[in-house]
Amino acid sequence: MSRPTARVLALLEILQAGGVHPVADIAERLGVDARTVRRYVDHLADLDVPVESVRGRYGGYRLARGYRIPPLMLTDDEALATLLGLMTVRRAGLAATPATAADIAAAKLRRVLPRPLGRRLEALLAMTEFTTASEDAGTGPGGRILLSLAEAAWDRHQVRIHYCTRDGRRSQRVLHPYGLVAHSGRWYVTGADTAGGEIRTFRADRIDHLEVLPGSFDEPAGFDARAQVLDGLARNPWTYDVRLRVQATRARIRSQFPEGIAVLDDTPPASHTPVRPEDGAEPAPRESWVRVRLRAERLDWIPPLLAALDRPFVIEQPSQLRDLVSDFAQRLARFASPQDSR
Repeated sequence: MSRPTARVLALLEILQAGGVHPVADIAERLGVDARTVRRYVDHLADLDVPVESVRGRYGGYRLARGYRIPPLMLTDDEALATLLGLMTVRRAGLAATPATAADIAAAKLRRVLPRPLGRRLEALLAMTEFTTASEDAGTGPGGRILLSLAEAAWDRHQVRIHYCTRDGRRSQRVLHPYGLVAHSGRWYVTGADTAGGEIRTFRADRIDHLEVLPGSFDEPAGFDARAQVLDGLARNPWTYDVRLRVQATRARIRSQFPEGIAVLDDTPPASHTPVRPEDGAEPAPRESWVRVRLRAERLDWIPPLLAALDRPFVIEQPSQLRDLVSDFAQRLARFASPQDSR
C-alpha cells in the first residue's frame, strides 16, 4: 500500500473517532502539511465518504452526521483467522512498540465487526490459553465449532457434542466446557463430562456437531485449563508407556521433553540405584533424580533427545527403548570414527 493511500485511510480513522478535527491537528498526526490534508479530504470525497468542512475558530473536518462506515464483511472463519493471526504477532514479540500494532489492529477490527460475531470472538480470546508454539499447523476445528465452544464456556452453558475418537468410535456427550487451550497446532476443550462427572479433554477438530443447551454450570474454583490439557495429553494411552529416571534439573529435562509430552516427578523410587557419570560429566549440585513418564506411538525419536540431555539416565521401561539407545550410541560411535578417505 502506498504511503498516500495509507495516510488517506489514517485520516478516515481519525474522522471516525467523531467530533471536529482541526486541520493543524490532522496535519501533525499524519506528518503532512495543511494543503496535503485538504487533498486527502478530496480523495475521501471521491470515494463517496461525506467529509464536512467546519468554519470558524474551532473549525476543521468531520464526518457527516449519521454516516457510518459499513461493517467489515468477513465470515466467521475469516474474522477468526485475522484475530488469531494478530494474537500470534503479539505473543511472538514481533511488535516494535509497547502499544503494539497488533493490539491496535485487533481493536480496529473489533469495532467494525457485527455485534454477535464480535461477542463470540471476545469469548474466544477470553477463554483461550496458549502453550508453546509449533511449526505444525495441525488440523483446525472450523470457526463455527471453535466460536460456539468459546461462547458456551464464557457464558457457562453446557453443550452436546458429537465426537469421533482417534480409532473412529463416535459418541454423543454433554459437556460443561471450562476452557479452551491451543497446543502444538491443535485446539482442545476441557471440562466436566456429565455422563460420569469426570474432567475430560477433547480435541476440537474431532467434534462433528455441537449444540448449546439451556441451563448453566459453575466452574470449580482455581481450575487451570492449560495444566489440565497438558497433563491429560501426557497421560493418554499410547502404544508405549515410557518410564525413565534422569539426573538433571527440571529445566534441563524440559528443554528436551516439554509439557504435553512428559510428566515429571521429583520423587525417585525406593529401589533407586545411583548411576555414576563418566569423568567430566559430574552433575551440578542442584541436580537430582527426576522420574519422567511419557506415552508414544514410536520410540525412535527418544534416543536423540536423551543424548541431547547429556545427563545420566535409567530406562525403566520398555526394554525396546534400551535396544534403540544402544543402537543409536553405536551409530554415533561409527560416525565419530575416522573414515576411509576413498
